[in-house]
Amino acid sequence: MRADKIREIGVRLAGAHDDAFDDCYAELGPLLRRYLRGRVPDADIDDVVQVVFVEVWRFRGRFDPSRSLEAWVLTIARRRAIDHLRARHRDTVPLEDALSMAGPDGRDIARQVERSRDLQVALGRLPDLQREAIEMAYYADLTQREIAERLDVPLGTIKARTARGLRRLSVLIASPAAV
Repeated sequence: MRADKIREIGVRLAGAHDDAFDDCYAELGPLLRRYLRGRVPDADIDDVVQVVFVEVWRFRGRFDPSRSLEAWVLTIARRRAIDHLRARHRDTVPLEDALSMAGPDGRDIARQVERSRDLQVALGRLPDLQREAIEMAYYADLTQREIAERLDVPLGTIKARTARGLRRLSVLIASPAAV
């Protein structure tokens, strides 16, 4: 079973076994590339993947093998993708200027940016287990069954975490001051 293999890789990685890195890259590289697609420019995906795996190796001692290796790597990927995008020097306009652009495109873009920012803040306020299930479903494009197998928990647990997380997320987005 793939979940057992990934769990075993995580144990070896945390134990600093040299061969664990190659296996980790082989197993999680494709997942990481899918996750980064649409989050960073296609031309930059390989660069971000490289940075992520360097960090995975450097901080392998911080990985808790009782947790999900995939979720840990995806969390690192999310942070490195954000860092990568922040470091880019592009011609941008302030959000306020985008709102005043002529035509519907400027307003639509500004609303999308604002919604995306609200969503990221709200996700950060969810309990870890709910956020993990939602991120694996929506950012890693995994089914609930795949998430359950990878986290080695019952399918019903994943369904409950996702449903509770999505309900709480809708409240947080609708009313950012809500807890």
